[in-house]
Amino acid sequence: MSYANMNKDELSRIYNDCKAKYDEILKENLTLDMSRGKPSKEQEKLSLDMLDVINSKTDFEKISSDDIFNYGVPFGLDSAKQLMAEIMDVKKEQIIVGGNSSLTLMFDLVSQLMFEDRGEGAWKDESEVKFICPVPGYDRHFGILEHFGIKMINVSMTADGPSIEEIEELVKDPTVKGMICVPKYANPTGITFSDEVVKKLAKMETKAKDFVIIWDNAYVVHDLLDKSDKLLNILDECEKAGNADRVFMFSSTSKITFAGAGISAVASSENNLNFIKAKMKKQTIGNDKINQLRHVLYLKDINGVKEHMQKQAQLITPKFDMVLDLLNENLKDKEIANWTNPNGGYFISLNVTVGSAKRVFELCKQAGVKLTNCGDTFPYGKDPKDENIRIAPTYPTVEELKKATQLLILCIEIAAAEELLNK
Repeated sequence: MSYANMNKDELSRIYNDCKAKYDEILKENLTLDMSRGKPSKEQEKLSLDMLDVINSKTDFEKISSDDIFNYGVPFGLDSAKQLMAEIMDVKKEQIIVGGNSSLTLMFDLVSQLMFEDRGEGAWKDESEVKFICPVPGYDRHFGILEHFGIKMINVSMTADGPSIEEIEELVKDPTVKGMICVPKYANPTGITFSDEVVKKLAKMETKAKDFVIIWDNAYVVHDLLDKSDKLLNILDECEKAGNADRVFMFSSTSKITFAGAGISAVASSENNLNFIKAKMKKQTIGNDKINQLRHVLYLKDINGVKEHMQKQAQLITPKFDMVLDLLNENLKDKEIANWTNPNGGYFISLNVTVGSAKRVFELCKQAGVKLTNCGDTFPYGKDPKDENIRIAPTYPTVEELKKATQLLILCIEIAAAEELLNK
């Protein structure tokens, strides 16, 4: 029954029942964490064999034409470029391979755009620089933009991706220089941008001639079991539209192999790659080529990647299913929450009653369950409706996740009942 249709006595009874259960849970002294989308220990173990693909007896001259132990090859081994190109569905010639973190590549790019001239002048010389941010979104993206003093503008997410109508209006402003997003299995909604959205982003007229899209394709191969979304290649669409230099695409193997020891890549047009390379030549004499070779020998090609990701999905999917089942069983008809049902990625986006997310967060925290800070999925840490909670199911064990989700549901009910009883 909808909470909104209940009378005060019914709400009071539900509140008292939920509060009694909550007080019992407090006695358990739980310490559960589903605040970040980290791979679990079991997921990490899937890649341990990668550590054995090379050793002191390996004939390195036979398997690599480059001296992987020495300086040089700053833009990545040819074989590593090929592997990342297959993962990202682009051409090898469009790839630069970096270190373990795609966030580092993104941070470096924004720094370059701020301080170096890409043809229209450095952004630091502008009176103001603004970026479009689909919300809810990825907190670390917002952190990069905020670090450089870039003003962030919220754009709402729809079932097909960010609202194109809002974006097309915003880009009439010459100070709107770009957009940052996760286009496939978006963090945290799990939404994948539709073909129509991708095409419109590629061809839309922008007042700023140097408008860029930072396309963080972090979850490009992260499907759940028997589910998959398809994402149109925006590099191809931009080229078709005569805007080849509009997009910088990023990805990494951080949630394919080891989160702290993967390899990253950026894909873009020839002009954009030359822009990045000019800085990289001064920044590094070469990233970790041993790790690049290790990934190539272990994953081999896109078929090897898909086989490996199937093993990941076997561990992750049951956790997603359990969370979604619990939400459906306990909250479906109460009209106090709604949530996404993604086909991949690392998150479920949960909206509770407007104005109650912080209360739910605090109730969970007091009972020993750590969630992502309320507001982190919005620029400046400010959720205008105080309703969004990001659920990260991957890291806890199944039993821990079940306890954490049951507690979360209880806290949602308590917060909703409190709000209605206080009206």
